[in-house]
Amino acid sequence: MAPPLQTRVDTHHFDGIAYRIRRLVDGNQFDDPDGSAEALGISPASWPFFGMLWPSGVLLADLLSREPLGTGRILELGCGLGMASLVINARGGDILATDYHPRAEAFLHDNSQRNALADTPFQRLDWRVPDPDLGVFDLIIGSDLLYEPDHPALLSAFLARHSDAGTRIIIVDPKRRLHVRFRKRMEAAGFLCQSVAGTPAQWATFGFKGVVQRFDGFNPPQ
Repeated sequence: MAPPLQTRVDTHHFDGIAYRIRRLVDGNQFDDPDGSAEALGISPASWPFFGMLWPSGVLLADLLSREPLGTGRILELGCGLGMASLVINARGGDILATDYHPRAEAFLHDNSQRNALADTPFQRLDWRVPDPDLGVFDLIIGSDLLYEPDHPALLSAFLARHSDAGTRIIIVDPKRRLHVRFRKRMEAAGFLCQSVAGTPAQWATFGFKGVVQRFDGFNPPQ
């Protein structure tokens, strides 16, 4: 019998507001009694990644605490613990949090309650399976999404399906080797790209030394 998951609650401040985030204590946690994660191809080694704090995710939440949200639909990809989605929820944004991991929804629900928020909408999402009902979004965000060789192709194709000329996209990447391949695929798909390196202040505050990639102006090739 597997030991119970060990978790802890940390407090993070974004734009002066405190958020309490329940997370796994380390990367040694694993709990898949019904085999649902295994059936999705999630290995025991990668199982805990959704529930850990990553510098890219913390920085994304900080950026979204000040980013103009507008009144349109917002999508977070690979939300994990959902910090950025929680921030958007607290700001009144129309957010849909998504992740592939079967346990992400429960942690997001718990963290919404911990912060006295209405439940943050969630959908389990597989980029490989087209979902025409998902529609187009005004803002799409994500952090540390490019860690498998097929991710640049899958993610760029997904983003093209759910964007129009007015869609803004923010992808925070810790400078994994695939981020350049992803940018080139996005440009080939018809997006304009602005890639900005992490600042010394972001390194000091969040331990982030990567790039923030912003895409807009979607105009697919004819």
